Amino acid sequence: MQRFLKGQLLLDSGELRGSFFQRTVVLICQHDAEGAFSLVLNRPTGNNVGEMIVADLPKALKSFPLHLGGPVQPAALSFLHSDTFLPDANVIPNLSLGHSLDSLLEMGDWPSPTRKIKIFAGYAGWSPGQLDDEMKRKAWLTHPASLELVFDTAPEDLWQTILSRKGWKYKLLSQMPEDLSSN
Repeated sequence: MQRFLKGQLLLDSGELRGSFFQRTVVLICQHDAEGAFSLVLNRPTGNNVGEMIVADLPKALKSFPLHLGGPVQPAALSFLHSDTFLPDANVIPNLSLGHSLDSLLEMGDWPSPTRKIKIFAGYAGWSPGQLDDEMKRKAWLTHPASLELVFDTAPEDLWQTILSRKGWKYKLLSQMPEDLSSN
């Protein structure tokens, strides 16, 4: 029986060394029999949205940091947004995924003090059965997503923060040097 992982975080279990996904935390936004769509939460590009997206954006949105959502279609725009009450949230309660520049512009035009937005270029995707195979190989650990982990934990600390919450065995993994040859 297939288990769909929408709303879960996937963490590199230490098996993805040397790949794009080494030490990543990936939010599964959609997952069904057709495959999975996700965004890497802990890969800031170092650029602001305004430096990378040519569209006429409101000033507030231009200053947002741009994150690398994954290696697929780096020009594709996605964003996660949250607010106190989002009745139509499509990832987890009060967290939605969007892809439309118009929707993003609308949010920039109607600022809300409680709204949070995280903007991504590119995404990570899996074809049918591919993620299941990676789970069987124990390439990923799962952890429930939360608004706090998506928006309020510094991207550079996210992988280690979640692993340290999962118990001593994972805390050891989180403290291993990134390059084992330097150990």
